[in-house]
Amino acid sequence: MIPRGKAHAKSFSDLVKRNGGIPVEIPLIAFQPVAASKKLHNTITNLHNYDWIIFTSNVTVETFYSFIQKSRALLPKIAVIGEKTKEILEDMGEKVAFVPKEFVAEGFIDEFLPHVKQGERILIPKGNLARDYISNALNEKGAIVDEIIIYETFLPEESRGKLVKMLTEESLDILTFTSPSTIDHFMKIVEEYHLRDRLKHCIISCIGPVSKRKAEHWGLKVHAMPEKYTVEEMLNSVAKYINIGG
Repeated sequence: MIPRGKAHAKSFSDLVKRNGGIPVEIPLIAFQPVAASKKLHNTITNLHNYDWIIFTSNVTVETFYSFIQKSRALLPKIAVIGEKTKEILEDMGEKVAFVPKEFVAEGFIDEFLPHVKQGERILIPKGNLARDYISNALNEKGAIVDEIIIYETFLPEESRGKLVKMLTEESLDILTFTSPSTIDHFMKIVEEYHLRDRLKHCIISCIGPVSKRKAEHWGLKVHAMPEKYTVEEMLNSVAKYINIGG
């Protein structure tokens, strides 16, 4: 199962095919930009007042740039979580000043804090369900942090029927989860249709520790999780689990 939407599923599906699997795309998460507000307009107009801007995902970058003029360069220094996020920004002609070795909020903060001075202003564009861990840690360091919600996360309704059918028929062997939201949306459907017993034969893999904790919160057993939090490494961790006779 590939839980990403069409715009972000292709590279994931291609990896599954190259490894001999059959990708089944069931988008468990989709995104829509918020309505342009006065606060959002003022934030974008005053980007030059910030020392840093932090992008935590591809979706954040893509949505943020949908609100600004394409030719306009970002004045703050840019920090990101994830190589893919960095690549997208560089493809857009931006220079990324900071990328952590660990692609999760806790690792980001550990590595990023030494680069932040007291009183520096930091902007964090985010989704409506994003955690506030990064902003809280930066505030404690003495930074002035502005968070602005630029997109909303939701479950695509068309995925509901497909997921119910495939789980009922036990047609899915490996369930991959790329975020806590994909797990929440998945399990709400599982509980609504009383399908928990249909998960017993499935191998469950999560992209990182935050997603793993969310899965375990729902009572799921996570069989595989990579040390480096990327889709490719997640698939490698599944292969390793299978090969050792999991």
